[in-house]
Amino acid sequence: MTTDAVVVGSGPGGAAAAEVLVRAGWTVTIVEKGRNHLLDPTAPEHLLGHFSNDEVKFFHRHFLGPDPLIEPRTFRAGPADGEHSLVGEVNSIPSTVGGGGVHADGKVPRFRQEDFALRTTFGPVDGAWVEDWPLRYDELEPYYAEAERLIGVAGDDSANPFAAWRSGPYPMPPGAPMYGATLSAEAARRVGLHPYAAPTAANSIPYDGRPACNNCGFCAFFGCPIHAKGDPVAMLQRALASGRAELLAETFAARIVTRGRRATGVEVVAADGTTSVIGAKSVVVAGGAVETPRLLLLSGLDHPVLGRNLMVHFQTIAFGVMDHDLHAERGRAVTHVHDDAVLVDEAARQAARRAGLPWVRGGLVEHGGPALPVAEAKRYPWGPKHKSLMRSSPMRKRLWAFTMQGEDLAQPTNRVDLDPSVRDARGLPVARLTYAPHRHELVASAHHRRALVEVFAEMGAVGVGVVTSPGVPGELGWEGPSSAAPQSHHVMGTARMGTDPRTSVVDGFGRLHGLDNVVVADSSVFVTSAGYGPTLTLVALALRAASALAGSSDPLQGGAVE
Repeated sequence: MTTDAVVVGSGPGGAAAAEVLVRAGWTVTIVEKGRNHLLDPTAPEHLLGHFSNDEVKFFHRHFLGPDPLIEPRTFRAGPADGEHSLVGEVNSIPSTVGGGGVHADGKVPRFRQEDFALRTTFGPVDGAWVEDWPLRYDELEPYYAEAERLIGVAGDDSANPFAAWRSGPYPMPPGAPMYGATLSAEAARRVGLHPYAAPTAANSIPYDGRPACNNCGFCAFFGCPIHAKGDPVAMLQRALASGRAELLAETFAARIVTRGRRATGVEVVAADGTTSVIGAKSVVVAGGAVETPRLLLLSGLDHPVLGRNLMVHFQTIAFGVMDHDLHAERGRAVTHVHDDAVLVDEAARQAARRAGLPWVRGGLVEHGGPALPVAEAKRYPWGPKHKSLMRSSPMRKRLWAFTMQGEDLAQPTNRVDLDPSVRDARGLPVARLTYAPHRHELVASAHHRRALVEVFAEMGAVGVGVVTSPGVPGELGWEGPSSAAPQSHHVMGTARMGTDPRTSVVDGFGRLHGLDNVVVADSSVFVTSAGYGPTLTLVALALRAASALAGSSDPLQGGAVE
């Protein structure tokens, strides 16, 4: 079996790359290690209808995968922990057709101009590897616009005073706001913040053959039963409908086969355990910032920087309980956000100076309702009070939260490598994450949480608390060593791009420095984490990388959304 390109991974990056390549006339084989619950590969217009509003199915039965008993990961905060301190679920992103785009609640902000030039703009930080990207926002802006069009994004292009320039409006207007968000947004404005309707990959109106969101409340961490969410379904449908793409689910990419400076194919393991090689003229790796370095390491493609500079978002989560119903269980999980904590203003500089740092940055702050019925029920003590607590619902209907996706600085000591002793069900080494936050993240969290607590005071909260992910010893919510493992589901930086092959894994178009026909099309190429969710940026980068691979002089031609 031979194809023009094997795309490893069917998530947002892989789906975007596949669509670009079939537009260019290439034949593409998409391999996905997870199960297919999304669409019929032989009739991609037919959606399988496997998704539902079922917390047990998604949260406890690993419906979207991976099952941590079969495909665990390991974690340690540092070498002092030994080989690992945790085996099991470690910041796992869905392993299924559609990848992480299936479970995301769809917030898709763009990065700002300075996010691509962090070192030039703010300067270095001791103990961190802060560098500029080998491209600028202006170069990526057309691909941002294309990404928003392809997946379908609803938003107001004039709402955010801190946003980077854009060439046109969002494809759809904003959707309906959550009731709680109308209250938190107004309170945030009263304390001087600038909340706005979040750009969201969930249809506010019918778009691209998919219906408008019905605001059922089961958005974050669930597959959308009506496919109103802008997961990769649209890009996969178009790629498969072209007749030039094939999707192989439950097919694990075990090794990239190489000869000299070129890949010749991908060795895969089928669901029944049989092994074969898919021959290819090019390979696109889009497994995410954990599985991509794992595959490259399993392929013997070691590099001094490969797997290093692992970044997550250091999340600061402030929560408040109100004395009235917020209807927090309804809506799209998050409908409003604010960017103020991304700015390096004078207050942030003073906080940095007090801590002996040159600067600190926070991140996008999400306004949302954090709990669903089963999760709520598990939190209350069993006994006579359980029913009354469920009726009054302080942890669901009356609970509100702000989640800051804080900038996480790259550190070479934070890395993904192969665990020396733990194997998956196939007998292959699993990914091991070694991670500890830089002092920058701790200082930024301590500084910016004050504003979040102030907003809750303005809202009249009767109880307020703050936790972080990863947890910090001594903080509310710290539960021992396992809490040190980050759970943001935003993972970046383990195959960073750059112009120098000695200090970067791929070039500015995602091509491996050591292999001329292997391209990485996911968030592992990120140089900095910024303070924004990575999805839209990784899709834009994947469009750019696949266009360069195809040699297109006009990479955005064709593929119009009807």
